[in-house]
Amino acid sequence: MSIKKLLVSACLMLVAMGAQAGDELLKPFVLASKGAGTVAEKAAEAKSALTKGGFAVVGDYSPYAGAEIIIVTNNELKKNAADSEYGGYGAIQRVAITQVGKEIQVSYTNPVYMANMYRMKGDLSNVAAELAKALGKEEDFGSARGMTARQARKYHYMIGMEYFTDPSLLATYGSHSEAVQAVDSKLTAGKGGVSKVYRVDIPGKEESVFGVSLKGSGENKYMDDQYIMNEIDFQPIKSTAYLPYEVLVSGNKVYALYARFRIAMDFPDLHMMGKNSFMNIMKSPEAIRMALQNAVQK
Repeated sequence: MSIKKLLVSACLMLVAMGAQAGDELLKPFVLASKGAGTVAEKAAEAKSALTKGGFAVVGDYSPYAGAEIIIVTNNELKKNAADSEYGGYGAIQRVAITQVGKEIQVSYTNPVYMANMYRMKGDLSNVAAELAKALGKEEDFGSARGMTARQARKYHYMIGMEYFTDPSLLATYGSHSEAVQAVDSKLTAGKGGVSKVYRVDIPGKEESVFGVSLKGSGENKYMDDQYIMNEIDFQPIKSTAYLPYEVLVSGNKVYALYARFRIAMDFPDLHMMGKNSFMNIMKSPEAIRMALQNAVQK
């Protein structure tokens, strides 16, 4: 082969490699570690490591037996939230400790995936590196193939279903301060099984994000965290860090992402029909919307 052809081949290879690097496939979650221990031990270790890594723990809760979820934030997360429209959704990251058989899995949300799903200004790659340094990283998971940043920024599950830009308007108040105070008070009271897990205020912006636990039974079971996860979180590596759900106060309005987007972004490979499918939780999106609306309305 001539030198000219070798140079051409080398250039084509570099272009291809650059394209592949630019089209990194993102997945919803990161498995930090798995092994022996207890949920309590691993949660304590994770909190200590996160704090040493510069994160602030703003909440934690156990949605059901064998699972604990830790919610964290830091200055970079809050600044990126302030710089992004409805960025409050991305002001936190969730860390899950889950018992699976005799094994404890430690996992967390993928900041880069979330940043693109929420159409944020920055991609939070530094936060991803900091979480990996604090907790470890074995593999990304939550989708067999993953999706590019461009695909994530335009994501919706299928035709006719909601995008990130199609949230539910839950309530309107006279001012931002009135809205935040009312929502905090109502969620703290735990009306209708919707209870406050955390609150993060976005600096320099009239925006606050709340995490909520959803508890329901009987006719209200379709909004219940455990009911939903029993139906859809069936893979060997658990996606527990999907929880908790968010309520966003932006200005004087209270929003939540509609569940056909919020669930699908963390479970993008779920089939529409069949065993462990969206069909099994068909009533959940509207049940969640109604529960949240009833919890925060004036």
